Amino acid sequence: MRLFPSNDEDKNEVPVGEVGIMYIKSDFLLDEYYKNPEANKESYYNGYFTVGDMARVDEEGYYYIVDRAVDMIISGGVNIYPAEIEEVLYNHPDVYDAAIIGAPDPEWGGKIVAYVVLRENAEISEEDIINYVGQKLASYKKPREVILVDELPYSPSGKQLKRILKGEHEGRFQ
Repeated sequence: MRLFPSNDEDKNEVPVGEVGIMYIKSDFLLDEYYKNPEANKESYYNGYFTVGDMARVDEEGYYYIVDRAVDMIISGGVNIYPAEIEEVLYNHPDVYDAAIIGAPDPEWGGKIVAYVVLRENAEISEEDIINYVGQKLASYKKPREVILVDELPYSPSGKQLKRILKGEHEGRFQ
């Protein structure tokens, strides 16, 4: 089995410590997606396969999954990984659940939007949440918008459904 992160269209490996899309080669991989040539084209390269996970490798050869490529936000030319921001929010005592999505922004290309479920009887504002993230992470990783909700959408298997949040957010402005 061989793993490597890549971040360009030529599928070159990224240097140690940099983040790229994780590719794997193994005798145990599926041959192709059934009747889905577009998925095959996007997921396969020269015998390597990706599910779209973003990863980095350290100096000792250990791999770290950073986030999903589909969830990455590009704002002002900078790659922002929602999982990092969500981890900060999960550590706030008043936050029960959180999801970070990217939304279009005319000035920066993309902006960070936080969907947050508060714990029962919590009394914090959207601005408090933005400031909290700003204290823990670089300023450009602060949400530009916070939306307080009663619950976040999950699949029956427990996967957070960010595509639903993205659709709802887009629908708010049409």
